[in-house]
Amino acid sequence: MTIHQILQTYWGFSSFRSLQEEVIQSVLDGRDTLALMPTGGGKSVCFQVPALLKPGICIVVSPLIALMKDQVENLKSKGIKAIAIISGMGKREVDIALDNCIYGDIKFLYLSPERLLSDLVRERIRHMKVNLIAVDEAHCIAQWGYDFRPPYMHIADLREIHPDIPVLALTATATADVAQDIQKQLRFKTDNIFRKSFERKNLGYVVVSEENKLGKLLSIARKIAGSGIIYVRNRRQTQEIARQLGLQGISADYYHAGIDTPSRTQKQLRWKQGLTRIMVATNAFGMGIDKPDVRFVIHLDLPESLEAYYQEAGRAGRDEKKAFAILLFNASDEHLLLKRFEESFPTVEEIKQVYHALGNYFQLAIGAGEGLSLEFDIAEFCARFQLEAIKTINALKFLERDEYIVLSETVFLPSRVQFVCGHEALYHFQVEQPAYDQFIKTLLRSYGGIFDQYVAIKESDLAKRTGLSRPEVISTLQKLQGFQLLQYIPQTDKPHIEWIKARVDFSHLFINGRHIAERQQVTKTQLECLLGYVKKPVCRSLQLLRYFDDHDSRKCGVCDVCLDEKRARKHEIIATEISREIFDLLSSRRMLLSDLITSLSVGDEAMKLAVVRELIDAGKLKSDADWYFL
Repeated sequence: MTIHQILQTYWGFSSFRSLQEEVIQSVLDGRDTLALMPTGGGKSVCFQVPALLKPGICIVVSPLIALMKDQVENLKSKGIKAIAIISGMGKREVDIALDNCIYGDIKFLYLSPERLLSDLVRERIRHMKVNLIAVDEAHCIAQWGYDFRPPYMHIADLREIHPDIPVLALTATATADVAQDIQKQLRFKTDNIFRKSFERKNLGYVVVSEENKLGKLLSIARKIAGSGIIYVRNRRQTQEIARQLGLQGISADYYHAGIDTPSRTQKQLRWKQGLTRIMVATNAFGMGIDKPDVRFVIHLDLPESLEAYYQEAGRAGRDEKKAFAILLFNASDEHLLLKRFEESFPTVEEIKQVYHALGNYFQLAIGAGEGLSLEFDIAEFCARFQLEAIKTINALKFLERDEYIVLSETVFLPSRVQFVCGHEALYHFQVEQPAYDQFIKTLLRSYGGIFDQYVAIKESDLAKRTGLSRPEVISTLQKLQGFQLLQYIPQTDKPHIEWIKARVDFSHLFINGRHIAERQQVTKTQLECLLGYVKKPVCRSLQLLRYFDDHDSRKCGVCDVCLDEKRARKHEIIATEISREIFDLLSSRRMLLSDLITSLSVGDEAMKLAVVRELIDAGKLKSDADWYFL
């Protein structure tokens, strides 16, 4: 098959989007490749198509569990075999998945970068027939990027295992410095960048200085028809803003990471299907969202950086029809942003305190814990040890940077079951324990491959099929596990902490203070650029494009700054025409003001009067009581 036949067969498209074909061909030529493509530019096709063309498996490294799961399900729906190894999976589960990648016909293995810290995973990858290494959200590897993720530094270890396999790095947001850093960290053999313009001609960027944000928000929602996203800073706001919209008869729902995954999936589906018009959300909403007809994205609070803003705002207008990215801003926002910046950088001493509180929270002895992955409730942790939430989250990030722990995002994993005994042993058990016979038969009929790998189950479905209650199903599975016939892993929906190293005592805990200072400077620069964007009367699109080193771009003509300039120019032209008419009318006579205004053919009354006042103030026009003359 050709790449065009693969695109037609699996995606139903007859031609590639801009830059996709060039990136795919570069990969097929065996070249390390960096693709800079804006949000919604079709990055995943760039590694999925060449991987399907070549024999072997493609390893995809991505930091976003939700996005990995979404892409795996999409590939499976096309009949393409793909799996994801994510936090929360048991050791045996991971072992079976990796075996299937070595000995089976899996085409795509999705991994979080944290998994590459595992010797087991790296060793098993050594035995795979790898055809491509794809690195999604590649800006996370750049130490000067806005979302640096320390485990990304280990992706280059794959190059030592498979030195002749090309690497494709993909990102929607990278400055020139970040692009160079990505290639350096991934050990590109030669520089090779494909850059699609970050310009979004159909997207009107607007910054509104507004104290009454809710009132303005309601006005926008009524004025702009169609689907929208409203981004807010915290979870409480999502619920309140959605409620306020609902009270005004505007269909809205709310979304944040604290909602259980099945509910989030349902909310997202209703919004994508158009059953909900507006989603009010934290930045947890968006990655993997591919709704083309979003007409507006509104930020009620300042984002953390221009990179983050470009990503989130870019979810509007993917169908290339007119859409708006609106940022509501007032003086208090700047104060809150700077305060948040100060709270985001804990001292070395504070980081050490969080580390030891973490050890006590999990009751780990010094020297214990290496390789453990444990459910983690950060709100409970902060409350128990009286820690400030923002500083604690950032302390955990710095502990990640120094490779003591890894904090995963919230991940939903369904319940899983696998028989660990042989068929013959199971048959003997059914004969000896007939009370379990019907339940076991239902399991075997309902789930294929249950002897070979963990299969996802729903206890509620089993309850309907067996006539048992859900608690009885869970109890039966636990009893069968007690008989060592099967392994049963209940569903989970919580973040995890993984201990990369065994817990060390205070004297052996090294925190890289220099790195903290460097990150602080990077973040400060990003904040300055963000504040410049909202304050400078310069074309919004032009500011964003220059930030991403696109210096050949022109003014967009559709942002609030450009429209203001157009209005000012139009006003100036009309004012000039009014002045010319006034001079013509008064060149040979005096006129009453009312007659003068009526005789002017351009402009409205307010503008005509304003020009008259300007000419009098400039001494170009004179008045004597009611009469006006030159």
